[in-house]
Amino acid sequence: MKTIYFVRHGESESNVAGIVSGGGNDIHLTATGRDQAKKAGQDLKGKGIELIVCSPMIRTVETATIIAKEIGYKPEDIVTNLLFVERAYGIYEGRPSEIFQEHLQNNTVHDSVETTEQIYERLGKALDWLREQKQNTILVVSHGGAGRAVRAINQNLHHSHMYKLEAFKNAEIYEFKL
Repeated sequence: MKTIYFVRHGESESNVAGIVSGGGNDIHLTATGRDQAKKAGQDLKGKGIELIVCSPMIRTVETATIIAKEIGYKPEDIVTNLLFVERAYGIYEGRPSEIFQEHLQNNTVHDSVETTEQIYERLGKALDWLREQKQNTILVVSHGGAGRAVRAINQNLHHSHMYKLEAFKNAEIYEFKL
């Protein structure tokens, strides 16, 4: 059985601006986000992490690199995997979050958005990929929507219940067995 530490990236520029940033909006961490990543790294010291995997997006790579330095893991050994990218928000990318939330609540989300079923399926494949890795203690640095999918899968919930789960905070650590 593997121990997985899932961490959402630190605070990003779009988090502060209240802008939708999914798989199509690649932005940097803020100074606060870098501090959050450093704190997460301090909290992960001594956990025996053998592999760090992250989404290839800037905010997750920055977070993973900061954590790696804190725990004594070589940043050049971080593995990026597209399966851990954030949900694709289509036409809502770069727009105010309230617009997407309003459409989500009214069940009128544009068809350019990756469905909950699609992200659930993709993150299921990501967890299968983690199972195939030889390492038993793995850190995954990813995104909030991806994290909700992981949490729903881990709790054996239907994909439609994904957004009923509490949102991940920036740099929050979620530990589970796989």
